Amino acid sequence: MEFVKAASAGTMDSCDISIRLEKGTANKNVIYLTSAVQKQFGEHIERLIEDLLNEHGVTGVIVNAVDKGALDCTISARTICAIRRACKVEEAHNG
Repeated sequence: MEFVKAASAGTMDSCDISIRLEKGTANKNVIYLTSAVQKQFGEHIERLIEDLLNEHGVTGVIVNAVDKGALDCTISARTICAIRRACKVEEAHNG
């Protein structure tokens, strides 16, 4: 997918995650994660976000993620939503 504009998804509420995507200057993705459970789950959360970016063909973005105890399904949903907003994808997602 082609990155069109900066976009975000999620909230700062408990059990949620805020994901913000911005265009980077390199050809690789950079993930900045802030989480109360960073020591226990930080690498897992970063890998999940990176896998979703790769799955959707998104490279060269900066991801700012602020986790408030979100489950994997929430992290995935917020990341996919931010990707689709950043790439201006409007059709329904079935997967």
